[in-house]
Amino acid sequence: MFHIASLNDQFNDFIANKINQKTKPLGALGQLELIATQLVTIFSQHINSVNEFTAFAPQINQPTLIVFAGDHGVAAQGVSIAPSEVTSQMVTNFVHGGAAINVFCQQLGWQLEVVDCGILIPVEHKSVHSFRLGNITNAINTDMAMTVEQVQQGFNNAKQLIKSINNKGCNTVAFGEMGIGNTTSAAAIMAGLLNLPANQCVGKGTGVTNDIVARKVTVVEQALELHKEKLNQPIDLLAALGGFEIVHITGAMLAAAELGMAVIVDGFICTSAAMVAIKINPAVKSYLIFAHCSNEHGHQLMLNKLNVSALLQLDLRLGEGTGAALSLPLLQASLGFYNQMASFTDAGVEQVV
Repeated sequence: MFHIASLNDQFNDFIANKINQKTKPLGALGQLELIATQLVTIFSQHINSVNEFTAFAPQINQPTLIVFAGDHGVAAQGVSIAPSEVTSQMVTNFVHGGAAINVFCQQLGWQLEVVDCGILIPVEHKSVHSFRLGNITNAINTDMAMTVEQVQQGFNNAKQLIKSINNKGCNTVAFGEMGIGNTTSAAAIMAGLLNLPANQCVGKGTGVTNDIVARKVTVVEQALELHKEKLNQPIDLLAALGGFEIVHITGAMLAAAELGMAVIVDGFICTSAAMVAIKINPAVKSYLIFAHCSNEHGHQLMLNKLNVSALLQLDLRLGEGTGAALSLPLLQASLGFYNQMASFTDAGVEQVV
């Protein structure tokens, strides 16, 4: 369904040499050098000649952040401090510009899109994309969250949306989420993919009590036992344990990589989607940039298992894509130094090592 090209590394030596010749000690810009290398590699895949590459000045174009919203039947299992109705209330907040993600996107230069993937109370507004797979998923500890057909429809929706955004000139996309109960779903996905006990994956989400955390552990354990035959195939796993928004995020990551876009990964829930996307097609991983390590229990373990480093550590646990949004100035800085910083030769500075 998704045909993702492995990144061609034909210009890696040129990229490394250009970075190393900048007026700085080798490696002195740390992770920015790694991000510059990754972004330049992603954005230069259409270039075939050395001469064309030498003149190439990659830029982040029309960065777009998409918040996918979906409701979870598992929220009624005592795993959250808020009822599912809050999902719709927050979507209304998004369209009226009152949420943290609105502020950060406006401040930093992201185009914000909001998608209803299946929330309990639909929000009728011209700025909300309607890609509903239903009103709410089934509780993962008592039933399949959704059907395989719904997963496939979610992937088709995501592919359609990403293609339309890419056609408008966007080459960098980030994803956020809203859905009461979705940290439980993400923890179950993590446990299922990594074959870990639930207590290593479940955390406090938006800030629940220890008693609710214990309930979340029990629910995830029940879900893993119920769906143990579904955990080896990523599509089946999504149908069993996922959320409508997690399905769309997974599909959107794969669709964006297929189109050669840079994909900025937010926190715990988006990383669970990234893990499923990698399971479906490992080539997607090269297109993923992990924005931050959230304060959710288990996220650092996820990142460790993926062998990736996050750009930021701000103890965020809000969701919405806020960590991904905050990473944009660093992404722009990485390409800024790559394109504009003088070399030792240009500046007449004695090279240091």
